[in-house]
Amino acid sequence: MLKGIPGILSPELLKVLCEMGHSDRLVIADGNFPAESMGKNSIVIRMDGHGTPEILDAILQVFPLDTYVEKPVNLMEVMPGDTVETPIWKTYEETVARHDARGAQAVGQIERFAFYEEAKKAYAIIATGESALYANIMLQKGVVVD
Repeated sequence: MLKGIPGILSPELLKVLCEMGHSDRLVIADGNFPAESMGKNSIVIRMDGHGTPEILDAILQVFPLDTYVEKPVNLMEVMPGDTVETPIWKTYEETVARHDARGAQAVGQIERFAFYEEAKKAYAIIATGESALYANIMLQKGVVVD
């Protein structure tokens, strides 16, 4: 057991987060995301039964966001013609704001198919049980500054 580490962060996930270097990307994928096929060249961590907001909050307690890019957090853009509501995005912005001084300004969007291409290059993909649509989020790691 460790002190100060959110309980939702498994030893496997902590190891992966620690291994990641500056500019490496991590995808927290919703339940509909093709994590296994997108993550053929990545590490895929299963976190079924957990939602993306709780995982995001826990990760951002130990994971610095990249300060050298304008948008170190990116969401999968809603496809034109889809009439999907995305209230979870507001939750993401609030969570990011609790952990990064840039707040919602650190959050951007990537077109769906471009998001898939970037996800294929991610260091790791976390497959969650999140049922909200367009709930995929990509984080770019920064450096720890004392």
